[in-house]
Amino acid sequence: MTYCCLIIDDEILARDVIRTFLSADLSIRVVDEASNGTQAVIKILQHKPDIIFLDIQMPELDGFEVLKEIWPYHQPFVVFTTAYDQYALRAFEVNAIDYLLKPFDEIRFHQSIGRLKERLSQQSQPRVEELVSRLLNEQKEGKEGSHLKRILVKEAGRMYLVKLEDITHFGADGNYISLYTLAKTYTIYESLSSLENRLDPSVMIRVSRSNIININFISEMETYFNGEYIVHLAGGHKIKWTRGYRDTIKAFLTKMGS
Repeated sequence: MTYCCLIIDDEILARDVIRTFLSADLSIRVVDEASNGTQAVIKILQHKPDIIFLDIQMPELDGFEVLKEIWPYHQPFVVFTTAYDQYALRAFEVNAIDYLLKPFDEIRFHQSIGRLKERLSQQSQPRVEELVSRLLNEQKEGKEGSHLKRILVKEAGRMYLVKLEDITHFGADGNYISLYTLAKTYTIYESLSSLENRLDPSVMIRVSRSNIININFISEMETYFNGEYIVHLAGGHKIKWTRGYRDTIKAFLTKMGS
């Protein structure tokens, strides 16, 4: 059986070493490479590899953040690679298949491949989900820095990561949500309540059954009937802040007045 593999590292030399060590093993086929965390997320979800060799310290997203982004959609077998041994404990806490400390030689690499093949033959997933579950739980508990920072969207057969800070508001319609930025609108298939639980409530505020707004894009608030408001957003959109969400209105106005 042949397994598909993705090599993720911001150093060209490190990717070359792994690719060279894998070249003698016909059971593992390298389908692509990625040089930063954002690119890694997109390529993992495009190729759905069986295995990823994942560097931990990378630009844009680190290895653990990459796992958090991909895990709801695809769960590959993971071998961590890094030049920094301070991440070892965290990697083994989630029982990754292995942790390769750079520079590693071919003997050490093939020891890792042996562990990997044992897991593949058993088809038993490593417990990386423990890490991801913990990260998602931290989001629910509202811990600082644990909220979504970007959202994966698909469009015309391609995938993009949209930064939360660029989104002016969300609008729900049935089973899908529109993400509005100043430049473009995207669509994802998720419930607004599920999405709301993963957003930073100090920035993204639910103002109606169908809308969440980014308060950083509010240009004006116009009083309406029965304690409701019409919110004017940068980009020209107008959203009604309904009376069913009076608590968030009061909290927002108190915050702005302080």
